[in-house]
Amino acid sequence: MFNRITKHKDKLISNVLPQFEKKSVIMKKIAIFIVLVSVLYSCGSNDQGELVGVKTKSKWYSMKPYGMSLIPGGSFTMGKQSEDVAGAFNAPTRTVTVRPFYMDETEVTNSEYKEFVHWVRDSIVRTKLAILADEMNGDNADDKGGILEDYQFKVLDTADMSPYQKYMMDNYGSYGDVNSPTMGRALNWDENLVWATGDFPDVYYAEIMDTMYVNLDNSFDGRRLLDTDKLQYKYYWLDRDDAARTSGNRKDFIKSETVKVYPDTTVWVKDFNYSYNDPMHQDYFFHEAYNDYPVVGIAWNQAKAFCSWRTKKKNDYLKSKKNPSSVPYFRLPTEAEWEYAARGGLQYAQYPWGGPYTTTDRGCFLANFKPSRGDYAVDGALYTMEAKSYNMNDYGLYNMAGNVSEWTNTAFNEGSYLIGSTMNPNVEDRKNKRKVIRGGSWKDVAFFLEVSTRDYEYADSARSYIGFRTVQDHLGTNLNGK
Repeated sequence: MFNRITKHKDKLISNVLPQFEKKSVIMKKIAIFIVLVSVLYSCGSNDQGELVGVKTKSKWYSMKPYGMSLIPGGSFTMGKQSEDVAGAFNAPTRTVTVRPFYMDETEVTNSEYKEFVHWVRDSIVRTKLAILADEMNGDNADDKGGILEDYQFKVLDTADMSPYQKYMMDNYGSYGDVNSPTMGRALNWDENLVWATGDFPDVYYAEIMDTMYVNLDNSFDGRRLLDTDKLQYKYYWLDRDDAARTSGNRKDFIKSETVKVYPDTTVWVKDFNYSYNDPMHQDYFFHEAYNDYPVVGIAWNQAKAFCSWRTKKKNDYLKSKKNPSSVPYFRLPTEAEWEYAARGGLQYAQYPWGGPYTTTDRGCFLANFKPSRGDYAVDGALYTMEAKSYNMNDYGLYNMAGNVSEWTNTAFNEGSYLIGSTMNPNVEDRKNKRKVIRGGSWKDVAFFLEVSTRDYEYADSARSYIGFRTVQDHLGTNLNGK
């Protein structure tokens, strides 16, 4: 009996097993086919002639810049919606729409602007050191030894050059920047600069540093002071608006700017007569105690130069990555963008916090300004306050009223509200040297703190009460936070 059962079992297994193995093989073939099909479609090599669009290496997404808030695009009623006590009548109400953008949470601080100044200073010194090293070492400039060897240009070994770099060097003698005094050659930023005169490594280094100081006739107390007039930043930009509206060669619309970048610290004295503000003149930009305070003494052109440098700084970093990309330009806000951001999403508001009062129900001031004649300190500040002080508005922006007035990119025109577009309005007249400033400052009365109040200053003027903040375009649609 046992043998019959065993034989029956073996027969059953012998009949079932081949069928199971056959199905297993079929399933494996199906799985392999599916994998092959998915690979082919993912590579775009078997799209069956359909329109599938350009393949990209990775999915793009918008990254919020550090220290900035996203201002969602939308429409708002721009202009005076309360009594125009000054009787200017240059801001009639109208509905306008702006695109989304990023905006600095605070005014640009002394510390942030000082980074720009130091970069310009160090670039000039390193360029001079590298050029002198080339001249003094002659044909041996590529060697490790020689004069100022630690500050020579970085030299790429021919074996390390890409075909493009080889081509550029053979045909242009440059890696691409033929307008640069370095001809596109890389400076050595790895070696620290020596600023203490007693630690200069050799006389050639001292010779270069001597060109950066004011001459001995203008020195005192035995100190060598940096000649800030030599700290100049040169940059190029394309006038896209003019190029789009007129015809001509591209080079006709490429503009160059050379700007002295050091703030005018004398504004703390020149802006006031019969007033003792020497400590602010001496220490406000220089001393670390004021690092987090808004930079002042900045003319409109200097603010524009800072925007160019900030764009370059970010793009230089991105170029060093495996898949390099670029970012939209940092720039000054338009007048409409500034007012829209200042309102913080509150329609018909008088101030960034709403209004109509400048204090809380407990009598605490909501901004840094001049509440009454001669009483600058009643709001808790004599001059400026830290850039991140008082309460932020609903867009996360600090001091959109008071502290310092802020440059915009818009030229001041009494009738600009009547002639400007209702979509991203900006009347930009390059011949008009009057530029709109907004927000009011520590020395202004409450009227200038209103989000709709317009004021202006000449582009080449620097003041102790005018600073700036930057914006960057947001790519894509983000209306009212949606």
